[in-house]
Amino acid sequence: MLDKAMAVLDCYRPDGGAFRLTELTERSKLSKTTVFRLCAELVRLGLLERDGETYRLGGALFELGSLVPRRHDLREAALPFLQDLFEATHETVHLGVREGHEVVYVERIHGHDALRLPSRIGGRLPLTCTGVGKALLAFSGPDLVEEVLAGPLPRLTPHSVTDPGRLRTAVEQAQVAGLAYEEEEAAPGVSCIAAPVFAGPTAVAALSVAVPCDRFRPAQLAPAVRTAALGLSRALRSGR
Repeated sequence: MLDKAMAVLDCYRPDGGAFRLTELTERSKLSKTTVFRLCAELVRLGLLERDGETYRLGGALFELGSLVPRRHDLREAALPFLQDLFEATHETVHLGVREGHEVVYVERIHGHDALRLPSRIGGRLPLTCTGVGKALLAFSGPDLVEEVLAGPLPRLTPHSVTDPGRLRTAVEQAQVAGLAYEEEEAAPGVSCIAAPVFAGPTAVAALSVAVPCDRFRPAQLAPAVRTAALGLSRALRSGR
């Protein structure tokens, strides 16, 4: 029953939304009777909310998700450094962690004129198409790099790197510089610079600044990104 309930909840990946019973039945590959019964139970538990003929994710999921210790503790430790980075740049700031071959965004800070980005808190994007993802890939061990390079490389925009040789070069450059770059590979018109965050020998997270291409100045942004990442790494290692 739990597997079937998860099949219904998984229908909302990656962007949430609201779905009718027929849509959930089609997406979950379960019978309409089963989906109807599960949705009623999930609504009762607060995991789904019903709005007329549609169902959307419930507040209980958000409350539980915010209590996941690893992400909650990381986010709490990171917020002062993310806020400092935002104040220094006045650009959109991200914090992400790795899950498999994807980056999961834990926090995002943006101003009133927020960029149109595919990233969102709790959302996932390929490691290879984002600055945060490339920083995590570069500092998560050689086995992961080879595993990612051996598989198909996803394309989010025409600028996404899908050639393994080019990606290997980008990863090696990130390892040398301690910074990863992404130019219009996740969203048109947006560039990004990211740095890894450490609590041990490999990266536990990465943070970034996303900037419109017409005002992307890596030499000016790099010191602020590096300083924030180093400060957060020190805080995590000291347990503060």
